[in-house]
Amino acid sequence: MRSRRRRGAQPEEHHVDERWMASYMDMVTVLMCMFIVLFAMSSVDQDKFEKLRNSLATGFGTQISQKVDTATGVVVPAELAASDGEGFSALDLAIKEADKLTALEHEMKAKLDAQGLGANVQFDVGERGLSVKLVGSQTFFQPDMPDLTNRALEILKTIAPTVVGSGLEVMVEGHAAKGITAYASTWELSAARSVNVLRYFVDDAGMPPGRIGAVAFGAARQVTDDSTEELMELNRRVDVVLLSSSPEDVRTLIPGAIEAQTKESAAAAKAAK
Repeated sequence: MRSRRRRGAQPEEHHVDERWMASYMDMVTVLMCMFIVLFAMSSVDQDKFEKLRNSLATGFGTQISQKVDTATGVVVPAELAASDGEGFSALDLAIKEADKLTALEHEMKAKLDAQGLGANVQFDVGERGLSVKLVGSQTFFQPDMPDLTNRALEILKTIAPTVVGSGLEVMVEGHAAKGITAYASTWELSAARSVNVLRYFVDDAGMPPGRIGAVAFGAARQVTDDSTEELMELNRRVDVVLLSSSPEDVRTLIPGAIEAQTKESAAAAKAAK
């Protein structure tokens, strides 16, 4: 028979191990933090996200920047960003480079025309950069001689500030027409002429020697045949080439960019009539 508890007796104390509650509360806290983070991530600031995306795309895809604007999240200077924030494509950069080279051409043309010296200077913007062609040996040199004439010095003096101020590397290329010369060959003659042009830029115009070089092609790169004296004059030339500093994939697109701009200008002129 079960014994009865005595009346007035105190209940026995049970010492239950309650340490599990601390672990339980820690787990609940961690879960709460996780749900808060998930909630915060579910409401993304679209504007900030777009800036981050565009910055990463621009920084890794097109342009290296020395500075990071942590206030706006842009990793390239503002002037190098397209209107949509995506940065320049290779074609965009080619158009930009073509505009730069064309501006240098127009600047030199304007100065030469103002001095009445533009007749024997031709310009060409291409994959390599801007070529300033000093055409006609009778204008720039005495027959079969490498010495610069007074008119040649005037022309070089006129274009030198633009060439030196461009900051681009320059290659002076000598060419000659086929035929008998006072030199051993057309190679020596074209080399002497290109070196004399180089010396003017360095000694008289202040061109840093490390930015300019000279090369001779003799009669190897003819632009016409030598059937007439007028055609021979086109082959007697010195080209001052302002070399583009753009990457190769951009430079290859420069001729296409120039052609597109020419067509666009022609269409605009036609529409204006």
